[in-house]
Amino acid sequence: MNLQTIEMTQTNTRMSENLHETKVATLTDTVKDTLITYFNQLEGAEPSEIYNMVLKQVEAPLLEVVMQQVGGNQTKAAACLGLNRGTLRKKLRLYGLDNS
Repeated sequence: MNLQTIEMTQTNTRMSENLHETKVATLTDTVKDTLITYFNQLEGAEPSEIYNMVLKQVEAPLLEVVMQQVGGNQTKAAACLGLNRGTLRKKLRLYGLDNS
């Protein structure tokens, strides 16, 4: 093997190792990174009602995706989410996801 072949082999080995070391972002990591970005973009402004803001930002897409995954079946969605069906229906109405 010549020097160029050895260098390419070493580079390919490092790239392969890096692919195996690549960490898939968890939901927690994503939320944390998003909140850090949010605070950095405030530029000195005082944040308010962050808790409610985050819940609304997360809850609506959660409900939407779960409903899609269960084909609109509210009983299955409620079981999947660990909610009773009445609570699910209330939340679906709140976010305009009740299709009525």
